[in-house]
Amino acid sequence: MTSLRHNPEPGAGPRDGYLDAARACILDVGWRRTTLTEVARRAGVSRMTIYRTWSDMPQLLGDLMTREWTAVVHAAVAAEDPEQPAVDRLVAGVVGTVRALRENELFVRIVELDPELILPYLLSRRGRSQDLILDITTEAVRAAQAAGEVRAGNPVALARGVLLAAHGFVLSAHTMVDDRVSEAELDAELTTLITRALRP
Repeated sequence: MTSLRHNPEPGAGPRDGYLDAARACILDVGWRRTTLTEVARRAGVSRMTIYRTWSDMPQLLGDLMTREWTAVVHAAVAAEDPEQPAVDRLVAGVVGTVRALRENELFVRIVELDPELILPYLLSRRGRSQDLILDITTEAVRAAQAAGEVRAGNPVALARGVLLAAHGFVLSAHTMVDDRVSEAELDAELTTLITRALRP
C-alpha cells in the first residue's frame, strides 16, 4: 500500500505536530479509541494545549481529514502532464485522486474501522476537502471549455457530476474487483466514463 503519511514542511507549526499525533493514534487504534488525552500524550504536550486548539475529537478529525485529503488532491494535480490536452489532464487528475485516496492509509483505516465517519459527507453535506476538489475541478472544466475540449454547460454542475461519479470508484471499487475484473480495469472504465461525459 502506498503511504501518503504527512511529513511536515520545514517551519510547520505545532498544530501540524498535533495532527500528526492524532493521525498516528487513528492508524494504531482507530477513531473510537482515540482521545484528545492520547493525542496530547503522543504529541508530548498537555491536554489543555490540545483542548485550546480543538474542543472535541470531531473538530480535530475534520481538520485532520481536510489536511490529508488536500495533500492527496494537490499531489494528484501536481502529477498531471502539462503537455497533455486540457481534458486529459482533468481526467488524469480525477482518476489519480481516486486511486490515491483508495491507497491512503488513513482513509483505508477509517473505512475499515469507522466507516460511519464518512457517511455525513456522502449523505448530508459536503466537507471542506470536497469543496476544494470541486473548486479545482470546476476551474479545470472552465479551462477545458475555453480550449474547446469540454462540452458547453454549467462548469459547476459538470464538476459536481464528476465528483459524484468518482465517489463510487473511491468507496466501492473493492466490491467490484474479483478474478474477472481488476482494479486497473475499473480505473480505465472511470477514465472512459469521465472523458466521454465531458467531451463535446
